[in-house]
Amino acid sequence: MPAHEGRTYDAVIVGGGHNGLVAAAYLARAGRSVLVLERLDHTGGAAVSTRPFAGVDARLSRYSYLVSLLPKKIVRDLGLDFRVRGRTISSYTPVERDGRPTGLLVGGGERRTREAFARLTGGETEYQAWQRFYGMTGRVAERVFPILTEPLPTRDELRRRVDDEETWRTLFEEPLGVAVEDRFTDDLVRGVVLTDALIGTFADAHDPSLRQNRCFLYHVIGAWDVPVGGMGALTDALAATARHAGAVIATGHEVERIATDGRTAEITYRTADGEGVAAARHVLVNASPQALAALTGDEPPAPAEGAQLKVNMLLKRLPKLRDSSVDPREAFSGTFHIAEGYEQLAAAHAQAAAGELPAAPPSEIYCHSLTDPTILGPDLVDRGYQTLTLFGLHTPARLFTRDNDAVRDELLKSTVAQLDAHLAEPLADCLATDEDGRPCIEAKTPLDLERDLRLPGGNIFHRDLAWPYAQEGTGRWGVETPHANVLLCGAGAVRGGGVSGVPGHNAAMAVLESPGG
Repeated sequence: MPAHEGRTYDAVIVGGGHNGLVAAAYLARAGRSVLVLERLDHTGGAAVSTRPFAGVDARLSRYSYLVSLLPKKIVRDLGLDFRVRGRTISSYTPVERDGRPTGLLVGGGERRTREAFARLTGGETEYQAWQRFYGMTGRVAERVFPILTEPLPTRDELRRRVDDEETWRTLFEEPLGVAVEDRFTDDLVRGVVLTDALIGTFADAHDPSLRQNRCFLYHVIGAWDVPVGGMGALTDALAATARHAGAVIATGHEVERIATDGRTAEITYRTADGEGVAAARHVLVNASPQALAALTGDEPPAPAEGAQLKVNMLLKRLPKLRDSSVDPREAFSGTFHIAEGYEQLAAAHAQAAAGELPAAPPSEIYCHSLTDPTILGPDLVDRGYQTLTLFGLHTPARLFTRDNDAVRDELLKSTVAQLDAHLAEPLADCLATDEDGRPCIEAKTPLDLERDLRLPGGNIFHRDLAWPYAQEGTGRWGVETPHANVLLCGAGAVRGGGVSGVPGHNAAMAVLESPGG
């Protein structure tokens, strides 16, 4: 009989992704008995490191790839053996102007950035607008980010905390496209600003739902850092911390039902050996709201839809750029924007909304190994190999339903063609090959992510991101459900999304402050 049969735990956590592991570590360190049930044979969820290319010693962050919103508080509280590294270059965006290749390099110091804006736009105006705009978002970050791990504020409380009516209107009330068009005139600069509103989010700049504003807010209050050792280093550290504190982590355990009376719960799971039941005072579900509803028998929320293409690559060398004024090692160390001018983004959205693949698929790339070469074996490092991670926009799951494999291949080909247009040599000439001679490149559509990770519709946030303030039904911490002792600690919680650990922290706090918690 497994160790978890026949006893009642203080908390059973369904799913061993990073948020579930954060919750497990907090609760176990607080002296609570904790059982984590994970259906796969490993923990980590979407935040894992794997070797996707046969016979090649490259350990890539296969799904999630940057640490966005992980508070230092969580790292300190849990004593995690985990580090991140910042990137000195924010972004590079190539473009052809007046028949010549050029681009916009942001980062490397104020002087270089100012000069890059001047070369592209012919003056100081756009740079000054950029400084004002990101000065504003920086002030919002200082006010909003620290309270992600506190009980939810009301809308009015958050508004008072932001303490700037123009800023509040710009980010929380008007479609982001209004601010972008009012403050910037250059199409390329406008596009670079807008991209943070479209990561995994299928929306137009003027979408009245403001889902683009919510996505933008979470992206600009975070710090997009590189995890040393890859994403798996974070989840491995979390699992080790949870186990050391006494949590039991059982992989190969797929939860099928949660029955609760609000005080105690029975969690039915299946393993290779058959069915089992675990008992708990609290259940924390590190899965999507759709999965939660299926487990509890409640009415499911509206379907979610993802909208991204994720591509992992290993290169023998970084490709040369047509814009010879920029070192590829700088261009690819930040975010390398492709086909992400403002009008290009609008056209891509319109085409996808009409059921067509974008003619010029927008995407962005970065090279993990430039900042953190530890993910590559020593031989690959010595030979100058590098990774590339590509994240494509405006490719909703609906586009792949007719034939996922064929559409994936078509989209990958056209996405690479957009990149090649700015390279002095084809990407294909730079790709490494695996032990069977195949190019080291793999692509994942929303339907692939739904199959591999059970992300609803392939949505990396599990559903549309929510404003970081209390609304009807959100509860005190944003993790509550209709069942008093069942909490949602996955990305679909309020203040979820990204690799943050925030929902896991907040669910653990909700347990610890509950009566008898």
